[in-house]
Amino acid sequence: MATVHTFSPDNRFSEIVLVGLGGTGSQWARTLCRIIYDLRRRRQHVPQIRFIDPDRIEEKNVGRQMFSPSDIGTFKAETLARRFNLALGLGIIWHNEPFDATKHARSYGTLLCGAVDNHAARIELSKAQNAVWVEAGNHATAGSVIIGNSNDKKAVVREIKAGRFHYLPTATALFPSLLEPEPTSEPQPTSNLSCADLIEQGTQHLLINDLMGSIAGEYTFKLLNRVPVQSFMTFVDTDSLSMRSIPITRDDLLAYLG
Repeated sequence: MATVHTFSPDNRFSEIVLVGLGGTGSQWARTLCRIIYDLRRRRQHVPQIRFIDPDRIEEKNVGRQMFSPSDIGTFKAETLARRFNLALGLGIIWHNEPFDATKHARSYGTLLCGAVDNHAARIELSKAQNAVWVEAGNHATAGSVIIGNSNDKKAVVREIKAGRFHYLPTATALFPSLLEPEPTSEPQPTSNLSCADLIEQGTQHLLINDLMGSIAGEYTFKLLNRVPVQSFMTFVDTDSLSMRSIPITRDDLLAYLG
């Protein structure tokens, strides 16, 4: 039986940067705020939280995401930051603009939470240096959450073969196609549509983002509470109501790294 290793970053997180406050991101935001509130209650180290999203709330977002009719027209990041600050006193900082790795992520100590739905945003996320990046992405009825801290595929392979598991490959190191536009021949490509658009079309399950937010939240819970992580990727499927996590083993990592 393969040995399962654990991933536990040595650095203490000084900030949590959540990029994308839409379907998955708004659910994830609620979980993150609960985690931080609990850490503060227990007098543990509390990182600064940043919400980043350039989008405003539209009618189609109401009910499907963490927004109400009175929120329409306001910025997603600012609306949720103000709401959780008022409810829990967290001091969340918001940026109503696209994520910029140089501007919005520190050199060390960043827990980067990606809940974006386009390749351009992932390109910028992949530029964040020395961050632990938890990426959540989904399709109509299924999705995956991936945790990693290195874009250098060759270096990660060398470490794994040497029996060291301090570095895990990021989502874009495992799947470089995430950095490219999705090829399509459709007149109105679905790859350019948001989760809310797809739900409105009836091509995405209403609750897939809830599942994604919960799984991503569990990864961040472990990281923030310094609980060793034993898997580097988790798949969820609403059709079969199933979840499958890929353990941190030499063989599984090398298989996904090709």
